[in-house]
Amino acid sequence: MTARSIAILIDGGYFLKRLPKLVKPELCDTPEKISAQVGHLCRNHVKHLTGCGNRDWRQHVYRIFYYDAIPYDGKAHHPIQNRPIDFAKSDVAIQRHALFDCLRKQRKMALRLGKVNKEHDWSIQSSLTKKLLRSRQALNAIPAQPPQQDQQGNYTLTLTQEQFRDIAQSRDLWQTLDASSVSLGLKQKGVDMRIGVDIASLALKKQVDTLVLVAGDSDFVPAAKLARREGIDFILDPLWQQINSDLFEHIDGLHSGLQRPGQAVRRDNSTEPLPIDHQEN
Repeated sequence: MTARSIAILIDGGYFLKRLPKLVKPELCDTPEKISAQVGHLCRNHVKHLTGCGNRDWRQHVYRIFYYDAIPYDGKAHHPIQNRPIDFAKSDVAIQRHALFDCLRKQRKMALRLGKVNKEHDWSIQSSLTKKLLRSRQALNAIPAQPPQQDQQGNYTLTLTQEQFRDIAQSRDLWQTLDASSVSLGLKQKGVDMRIGVDIASLALKKQVDTLVLVAGDSDFVPAAKLARREGIDFILDPLWQQINSDLFEHIDGLHSGLQRPGQAVRRDNSTEPLPIDHQEN
């Protein structure tokens, strides 16, 4: 067994996005089960690095850092559903706070929480925006000045078959808009910065000899370079997501702490992951 001092850093937003693709729905449908999957992930990394997979695996762990953002707690009025929304009482906010409470109870777990800010008001999905802007050409069939009124004061608008078709298509497009077609301009703040600062601090203070980062983008590269220059063994866990080939030069190993999607499950229906294939560079 190899003795190590390991820090495991988990990008919570990325982890929650990938988890349903890696485990069965019944293993990640409550905050308690998601918290358990975090523990399985970390234990498997420690077992891979040290050979210790029993109940004493945390003796090799300096700290487990879980990064996420405190859910937005403001209020807004939905422009399509025409109803007020209290984001603090939404299912997402309630479940996320419950997950934080579960994680806080895990030994050697440290939460690093940023926040979610409102940067702009409601906006339509970009794919729909393009279609809606193109549909404005159909309005050219309506004259700038009202046509002559009849004796009852009504207007008569004469349209060609093509103009009628364009207006009808524009109407149908607007009617397809639903609650999911718009989103409030919320943006996560402070999470990436906290990851980078912690990597730098752990490396410069020589508090660990191995860093495991669970993330999926390349924002970590500058911090990874610093850690490797300080002699830290830097392992990336993208949770079986493909990474750019040029990232391999900035890490010391690639290893995923949860089983590969589609991998056979245990016959005993255990919730513990199977042994994990891994790749080293």
